[in-house]
Amino acid sequence: MLFRSNEVSIKKIRRDAEESFRKGDFFCSEAIVSSIKNNFEIPMPDEMIAMSSGFPLGIGKSKCVCGAVSGGVMCIGYFFGRTTAGDPKVQNALKLANELQESFKNNHKVLCCKVLTHGMDMASGEHQAQCISFTGEIAEKAAQIIVRELGLVNIDE
Repeated sequence: MLFRSNEVSIKKIRRDAEESFRKGDFFCSEAIVSSIKNNFEIPMPDEMIAMSSGFPLGIGKSKCVCGAVSGGVMCIGYFFGRTTAGDPKVQNALKLANELQESFKNNHKVLCCKVLTHGMDMASGEHQAQCISFTGEIAEKAAQIIVRELGLVNIDE
């Protein structure tokens, strides 16, 4: 994996993901993938953003798994997943994806979009504000994991 720099701003990754969602450029999962792609300056194809387009609103609007968590897991998989059948490095990808989702569950009790948005009007400012916050939270946590595991430098510290 090629990087232009071994330094990244985790705060900027969070801000960019939140702003992308806030402006309506992308939904949660797409905003996370886009922010990770752009801030790590990696040769990730834009199609990776497209691959995340089915996850918002709990996978295709079904309100199952939070789309932000799905986007974060996709980024973990990009960096640490396998491309060859039988490659045991999948075990590390699973461990790191579990760390990401456990962090979210510890903060919010559940991963279920339906529970997280219960009683909210999906077009309301309250719903949007919550999802922007979740998007930033997961972008930040995914970036922290990536930086830690790859031995990169967080310039915010």
